[in-house]
Amino acid sequence: MRVLGWTFLFLGLSPGTWAATTAPLVKVTYPEGMVHGFLALRSENGELLADGALLQTPRGDQVTSRLVFHFRDGSLHDETAVFSQRGSFRLLRDHLVQKGPSFPTSLDASFDVAKGTITVRSRKQDKDEELATERVTLPPDLSNGLLFTVLKNVRPDSVKLESHFVAFTPKPRIVRLEVSASGQDAFSVGDASFKATHFVVHPELGGLTGLVAPLVGKEPPDLHVWILFADVPAFVRFEGSLYAGGPTWRIELASPTWPEARK
Repeated sequence: MRVLGWTFLFLGLSPGTWAATTAPLVKVTYPEGMVHGFLALRSENGELLADGALLQTPRGDQVTSRLVFHFRDGSLHDETAVFSQRGSFRLLRDHLVQKGPSFPTSLDASFDVAKGTITVRSRKQDKDEELATERVTLPPDLSNGLLFTVLKNVRPDSVKLESHFVAFTPKPRIVRLEVSASGQDAFSVGDASFKATHFVVHPELGGLTGLVAPLVGKEPPDLHVWILFADVPAFVRFEGSLYAGGPTWRIELASPTWPEARK
């Protein structure tokens, strides 16, 4: 499972540092296939905010993965990522839409790694729409819409992963991510008990931004992902913000409910 074409990372690295800090790509151990998964988005106290789905379709060595959440207040979070899984995972394209009352800034953002183009349309409350377009050399280890998939293909007992992320703030910036395993947490499904590996994703801010951010209260918080490594690796849970300065939300697997059988 993939996630999240997140906009919850805030400030970034200067363009000149990208090539020097590029991390090795994660090798494909478990290729992605056809998926239709059901998800729930909840607040920190467990309130159901949105119903969601993961729709994933492979074609050759490329996979198109769409993560969509329809909020109860009418808001929408909709992201489509296209990535290659030829030997290693490599993001090719990403498109993210966020709009509605749950998001203080409406956003329509996309980028193409090969073309080096990033386009962001944004509008905050009643202000005019802003358009930001940049042409840059994007690092090959981007994890937008790909982080969950990558984490299912690492060694949980020795992971120390570095990656990059295009953050829409709304101006696009590059953030370096440091990912580390932080033990195991127990959960249950019915009467069966399991332990999921807890990954901590730390956004590392470089340069002057990194020195100033903690002092002004703008240092982005860590994100948390839980992956089950038992027989077949599986995403279990995510905790973090979906936009800059937003609240902590949880993404969890959802189970279908059925009407009572007719008598």
